[in-house]
Amino acid sequence: MGHILDVKGTCLLSGNEAVARGFLEAGVHVVTGYPGTPSSEVIDTLRRVAKRVGIHVEWSVNEKVAVEVAAGASWTGKRAAATMKMSGLNVASDSLLSIAYSGVRGGLVIYVADDPSAHAGMCEQDSRYYAKLGVIPMLDVSSPQESRDFVVEAFEISEETGAPLLVRSTTNVAHAHSIVNVGEIQEISRVPSFERDVLKYTKVYSVKQHEDAIKRLNHALKVAEEKGFNRMHLSRSRIGVIGSGVAFSIFEELKEKRGLDVSWLKMDMVNPLPRGKIRVFLEENRRVLVLEELEPIVESEVRTVSSLHGLNTFIMGKMNGFMPYVGEYSYKIVNKGLNILLKGGKVAEAVESIKRKIPSPMQRSLVFCPGCPHRGTYYAVNKAIKEAGFKKGELIVTGDIGCTIIGMDKPFETVWTEVAMGASIGVAQGMKIGGIEKPVIATIGDSTFYHAGIPALINAVQHGVDLTVVVLDNSWVAMTGQQPTPGTGVTALGDKAPVIRIEDIAKACKASFIEVIDPYKPEKSIETIKKALKRKGVSVIVSRGECALQWIKNHKVTPYHVDQQTCIGCKICVREWGCPAIKWIEGEKKAKINSTLCTGCSLCATTCPVQAIIKSN
Repeated sequence: MGHILDVKGTCLLSGNEAVARGFLEAGVHVVTGYPGTPSSEVIDTLRRVAKRVGIHVEWSVNEKVAVEVAAGASWTGKRAAATMKMSGLNVASDSLLSIAYSGVRGGLVIYVADDPSAHAGMCEQDSRYYAKLGVIPMLDVSSPQESRDFVVEAFEISEETGAPLLVRSTTNVAHAHSIVNVGEIQEISRVPSFERDVLKYTKVYSVKQHEDAIKRLNHALKVAEEKGFNRMHLSRSRIGVIGSGVAFSIFEELKEKRGLDVSWLKMDMVNPLPRGKIRVFLEENRRVLVLEELEPIVESEVRTVSSLHGLNTFIMGKMNGFMPYVGEYSYKIVNKGLNILLKGGKVAEAVESIKRKIPSPMQRSLVFCPGCPHRGTYYAVNKAIKEAGFKKGELIVTGDIGCTIIGMDKPFETVWTEVAMGASIGVAQGMKIGGIEKPVIATIGDSTFYHAGIPALINAVQHGVDLTVVVLDNSWVAMTGQQPTPGTGVTALGDKAPVIRIEDIAKACKASFIEVIDPYKPEKSIETIKKALKRKGVSVIVSRGECALQWIKNHKVTPYHVDQQTCIGCKICVREWGCPAIKWIEGEKKAKINSTLCTGCSLCATTCPVQAIIKSN
């Protein structure tokens, strides 16, 4: 994506690409992160140009490490950033909160993308709470243009105050595209240095550091206000809107479209909030509608200011039923909110008018890609359970985040649980310790194992838990866009790197049984899993087969086809594998393979009882 460097003036960019451009314009030296929709494109954009501009860009092993690396660079005086989705901020928070107490030297920006309506899975987490918890200034972007603008300013505020800054986006901004005005890319040359200061950089003196963090937080608001953040407009209508993020952008469009003359206050910095401006706004308006996605964080502050100063402004928001708590805000929702604001705010009307329908569960099951190695792994797990003498659904199989979780759906219906990165192994241990006598299997992907599965594996070995761990190793962070893992053999920039094998880690962790299987060879895989189920202690099976999307890039594909003369219409290939390349032709009572989708993995051929599935010429 050369244009991220070469463009001048204006360019069509997504919110995430605009963040990447902003980092470059701010003269960032180090950018780290962990893949996670909706934030992944920032590093995916930067890694393509990192060598041209001479910056360090990496996919870290997890978000906690990403923040630690970025903070270390900042403490030497360099500008640094870390990127992640909202769930990753949970992982990073353990270190981030301590780093915030110590403060920074070079500008440090943490970019986090929340996901209202949970488009990418996980929960509807509101990361603004972390800003309050960690005493960290936070800017809330509402457009791709602000994504570029705010990160540039964030570095300036960070260095002027000595505080790290959180910059928050959401899916509808991160993935939206619009024309963005860009500035000049700058290179900042700084000689790295670091001086010993245990009062600042250790937590023995954290009470004093807490005081310093609060001072930096208040200073950040002052600097932001001087830079023109938290804009306010007062009209004669005596009614107004207070908003932040994409909800305010929707309001702005509707205001222009409808020609509304209302007051407004835009919250750019959402921690700390500008109580002085909020008070003025409430004093000048009789009715105020608060627009913000997810939790009523701005609204709570608005109500606090109103209560402290004895104001009588009628505040409409989530807390009194006027606006919905869950899901992203649409034009329809915001428009209805504005209608109620204009009409005077009748509670009964509001509740009926803006009652948000929660989307029903997805009706169509997710499926593995044609040729996906995970298909062979779950097939082998199910068969091994059956051949070991257990009925379907009798053994608990815990699952993890990523492509591996698709094993919960048909035709496999293998996985029972999904919690968080690496949690499959810990949850499985708890079930065994809780008294489950039958074998328990934990399934986990390779990137997830590197991210958070290793500590859980060590814990299982240390405490002598009888457990079978199946690591589905496809060598990439597949679900979020094919980023490399420590086992891929390359870095984010494409440089060659040592391959860190999962079986070597398992051996170092003292697992009692370790085997590597080929998911495209079901018979051997089934036998190995059966052995593991009978073993005491922790067994680790690494099921290794490269992600099919990567494999077909580098290999000549020879698809399979169904010999219609030989096919007996038993439907085993359709029923057992659920492969998108295999179709059942109802009129002919035969199976057929779409050669344009088939990757030639051969799994379906291994189970055809009459060998009707053969390689095409």
